[in-house]
Amino acid sequence: MKASDFIAEFLKKKGIDHVFELSGGMITHILDSLNQNTDIKIITMHHEQGAAFAAEGSARINNLPGIALATSGPGATNLLTGMGSCYFDSTPAIFITGQVNRHEQKGERSIRQLGFQETDIVAMAKPISKAAYLVNNPDNLENILEEAFKIACEGRPGPVLIDIPMDVQRAQIEPSGLQPDLNIDVQIDEQVLANLKNDIKSAKRPLILAGRGVKASKSQDDFTKFVNYTQIPVITTLLGLDTISFDDPLRAGFIGSYGNRWANIAFGECDLLIVLGSRLDIRQTGADTKFIENRKIYHVDCEAGEINNRVLGCTPILSDLSVFLNKSLKSFENESFVKSQSWLDRINELRALWPDTKELNPTGINPNVFMHALSKPGSKAKAYLADVGSHQMWSAQSLEIRDGQHFLTSGGMGAMGFSLPAAIGACIALGNEPVAVLVGDGCMQINIQELQTIVRNNLKVKIIVLNNRTLGMIRQFQDSYFESRYQSTYWGYSAPDFAKVAEAYGISSKTIDSQDEVENAVSWLWNDSNADKPQLLQVMVDPHTNTYPKIAFGKPITEMEPFSKPIEMEGT
Repeated sequence: MKASDFIAEFLKKKGIDHVFELSGGMITHILDSLNQNTDIKIITMHHEQGAAFAAEGSARINNLPGIALATSGPGATNLLTGMGSCYFDSTPAIFITGQVNRHEQKGERSIRQLGFQETDIVAMAKPISKAAYLVNNPDNLENILEEAFKIACEGRPGPVLIDIPMDVQRAQIEPSGLQPDLNIDVQIDEQVLANLKNDIKSAKRPLILAGRGVKASKSQDDFTKFVNYTQIPVITTLLGLDTISFDDPLRAGFIGSYGNRWANIAFGECDLLIVLGSRLDIRQTGADTKFIENRKIYHVDCEAGEINNRVLGCTPILSDLSVFLNKSLKSFENESFVKSQSWLDRINELRALWPDTKELNPTGINPNVFMHALSKPGSKAKAYLADVGSHQMWSAQSLEIRDGQHFLTSGGMGAMGFSLPAAIGACIALGNEPVAVLVGDGCMQINIQELQTIVRNNLKVKIIVLNNRTLGMIRQFQDSYFESRYQSTYWGYSAPDFAKVAEAYGISSKTIDSQDEVENAVSWLWNDSNADKPQLLQVMVDPHTNTYPKIAFGKPITEMEPFSKPIEMEGT
């Protein structure tokens, strides 16, 4: 059969029902085969970066590899930012690029390029992918596709690139019907589980730190059982916000560089820390990790290099999180764990002392107050997608995310422009259920062209642009370290009226600039008459509104601005 027909049927057999792409000459065979031979929905984006982020958004919802396709040269290179985002945030994805015909490849010649748009995308992709392949032999295609799916999903998930020359796509092959290898059961030392059980029972101030690994390992149900069984309060990373419901009495808040102040203080006071699905990176712990290392820490991770990397003295449990949780629940099933009410009371005392809505006193709309108002009636939103910047942290600090809702953002890559195209992928993966985009004016201008993709596909995407007419997080950095010289953030920067832009695309819009308009605007966004269509709400925020609390860089994460001052310039 024709190789491109095999690719299309292979994707269908793997459960893929939609792909994202921007067409180009070198992928026309694959697109035609998808169209002619399957009912896979082909979502045409307006930029390959948008296709990559859409694939990531889809994969984070359904835990199947997201699929993005691009042509050779600039099409392929435009995928790289989204590929890196998948790599750093443990998202399974398959990126398929077209390459020039084999006879047009430069090979070992001492030249830069032979074929038009010939680009060595495999070499570029290797540092930010789990694997990258150039399929120059059609007979290897089946094996490579099977291996790519296996690699993308196993262990710590991530992206794989497959670069396929055009003449390989149209070659005739004879598939053998290979099946992927079975998963290998990982053994966990029973003594370590016994020690963990005893440490939980003896701890007076235990905490679980939940990260992206909970969702990446498809372990949400077992994680919830583990929390309810052990009765340990949960702090979350940025990417772990949706692992525990906002109204769960064991939710102890969001930690990190811009985390809830009460949660960071509780982090500093705990006597037992169980790390599930988190790498303990600098945004979660701050630069000074010594304050964390003076207690018992169990760190579960599927990659040995992540344990005792930045935070030392951890008891390592090298395991996929799903395996650990399953074995722990079985090991603990005859045990009785008692909730530490005094510890919960202390956490709630800290929460009352340092509420997120009182960290700022801005002119006009308070972003943290707005986030609560947005999410109280926003149960119709199946996912919130935050971009990167001040609005991302206001969202993380104050959104009320409940059971069944997702929170998606770009963590490790921190890619501006993520949320709008990722929302397209998430919305499609959810069967066109409503999703909400939270995006700043700077981020919105990076992939604004995807508004047309939303309209063309009749997607229920609700877009909230927090427009402070500046690149706010960097502007705040300039206040701290550059004597308020706002080059390229406030000086030499501008943004359009996004409500007018939305109307040009055929999206209904509204703009608010005062706190007393919030309630009506939120009602407009979520009322039943608007449920089936995209909308854009532009929320004007004072340009000098800061993001607090913020870690005082160089100090322990329990010491946060504006009450504590940094002792050195931020390195990240």
